Amino acid sequence: MISTANKIVDEVYRTDWGRIVATLIRSFGDFDLAEESAQEAFAAALNQWESEGIPDSPAAWIIQTARHKAIDRIRRRQNFQAKVESLVHEIPTTTEQPELDIGEIRDDRLRLIFTCCHPALGEEAQVALTLRTLCGLETDEIARAFLVPPTTMAQRLVRAKRKIRDAGIPYKVPDTSEMPQRIDAVLKVIYLVFNEGYTTTRGEPLVRGDLCAEAIRLARIIRMLMAPYPPEDATGLLALMLLHDSRREARVDAAGDLIVLEEQDRSRWNRQQISEALPLVEESLRLTPGPYALQAAIAAEHCKAVRTEDTNWLRILRLYELLEQIQPSPIIALNRGVAMAMAGDIRGGLSLIETLIATGELGDYHLVYAARADLLRRQGQAQPAAESYQQALALVTNESEKRFLERRLREVSSAIL
Repeated sequence: MISTANKIVDEVYRTDWGRIVATLIRSFGDFDLAEESAQEAFAAALNQWESEGIPDSPAAWIIQTARHKAIDRIRRRQNFQAKVESLVHEIPTTTEQPELDIGEIRDDRLRLIFTCCHPALGEEAQVALTLRTLCGLETDEIARAFLVPPTTMAQRLVRAKRKIRDAGIPYKVPDTSEMPQRIDAVLKVIYLVFNEGYTTTRGEPLVRGDLCAEAIRLARIIRMLMAPYPPEDATGLLALMLLHDSRREARVDAAGDLIVLEEQDRSRWNRQQISEALPLVEESLRLTPGPYALQAAIAAEHCKAVRTEDTNWLRILRLYELLEQIQPSPIIALNRGVAMAMAGDIRGGLSLIETLIATGELGDYHLVYAARADLLRRQGQAQPAAESYQQALALVTNESEKRFLERRLREVSSAIL
């Protein structure tokens, strides 16, 4: 049985890792020192909380302990003795639990995200470093998001941290004049944070609500910083995440098993979030719509449909066609194939998906095989559907998704016998 202390440590890690690391980076100016000290503090918590009890403010305890661990590390480096003396005077003896204030720009996590997204870093390094430091994702989880081997991602993270240190990249929110050039990478980071929360890469839970909430929070802050004229894609991204997140409670059953969109109880969707998002979709589409605005428009079509059969798949297909024109990618092509099939052209949709599989562009992506299996199932082709479900199962890493695919495989297999 998992102890209460272990549960609290895990919860604090999931919800406050980014805040803790960001605070430590502000104090010490060193990414590696911040991460290593935070990890030591979490390890210490596992031991001490079990015997001494849970502190009133667990995150504050971690921050204070990590600060002491960091100072101990610096003290061991003789050439940093002068720095140690100044830090000891600067660091308070007690630490209050950090409080979120949406209206306050001096937010450690916001500083961290802009530091990680500095133009001196490559785009993939920007996103990967933010996912690691802000959200505490493991290297293999980030590697899966980029469809690269974990060793490759580990090397990118090391190089990115070294670049920040050697180039003296400032740990601050950029001036308003710099913001337009910096916003695209930040939005991409926020979107990947949300995606990891919306469908967790590995493990038991399908959804990590803390990551979804963090991504939505950051998107609101970005729009506030860019007011009164936030970029359309910042508005589109916020709308997109609100719409997807509105379906969170309906996506799993009481056992934590996945419920696909067409089978969800739409009365459980968060109508308040949908009502907030729909005007944002319209706002983001007024000028030249970007990729997030178009994806938000697609999500809006699903959320506006009272019943599954009311979904306007022809409009969704047209939106995917527009999206693919401005942001071509195999995953968007996959979604266009599914929309094509749902709009009535199952043969055309299957053909497009088969082409994507044949080219090998999505060879390690379980959803391409799951999508093909579903369309074959709808056509009554049980044997090839079963084979495709097996291919998807060989690649899936989330336990909830795995159970869903196993159930579908059992269903089509029973039709073969």
